[in-house]
Amino acid sequence: MLDNNNPVPLHIQLKEILLKEIQQGVYKEKIPSERELIDKYSVSRTTVREAVTALVYEGVLQKIHGKGTFINQSPSINEWLGYLSSFTETIERMGMKSGAQLLEQGRGSDVEIAETLGVEEYYYIKRLRFADDQPVAIERHYYPLEVGLLLEKYDLNKVTLYEKLEAEGINLHHAEQRIMAESPSTEDAKLLGISDHTCVLVAQRLITNRLGNPIEYYHSIYRADKYAFSLKMSRGMRVG
Repeated sequence: MLDNNNPVPLHIQLKEILLKEIQQGVYKEKIPSERELIDKYSVSRTTVREAVTALVYEGVLQKIHGKGTFINQSPSINEWLGYLSSFTETIERMGMKSGAQLLEQGRGSDVEIAETLGVEEYYYIKRLRFADDQPVAIERHYYPLEVGLLLEKYDLNKVTLYEKLEAEGINLHHAEQRIMAESPSTEDAKLLGISDHTCVLVAQRLITNRLGNPIEYYHSIYRADKYAFSLKMSRGMRVG
């Protein structure tokens, strides 16, 4: 139940309770009405609306005007931009099970990638990523050699790379990312279980530390039918 003495805001507590109940199958098709949730949890209308809206943004729920708020039976994965999240964090926030299969790792010296990182030699990791056991993405991570070698001791089929890097004292401070649509290679399409004539989403991201030094160059592809990127925007006051 909700705890008024908990420093976590009530709408966040309620959101987590609703998400857990959805995952446990308490609600099959739709959640209770706004009034029913207000009465059940003794909270304000604002608290209920904020909790439900958060789950809608995350793709767990969808509102249908005049009918209610329904549970997405096959929710797409929705990554909100503006916060540097790992694939694992995004998938688990959706209430899904994250998985990884290591495809390749080692040293590389491709000129373009090396120049992006400002090095002559780098360390790369290529993994196939899963959500609820379905292949969703292929991630390619490139690191300055001294950074990448820190990850060699871990089982890369199981760990979250950003979590391990931070545990090793590596600061992931700032990122710039570009997203585009492309056709996958025949090999990548086969790994993802899609046609090579299908468009995929491509994310290219450069992460730097507080000093502005490159820590990771990230190039990954995502199934466009399973994954989406979202961004909140506002229109500021115009002068003149």
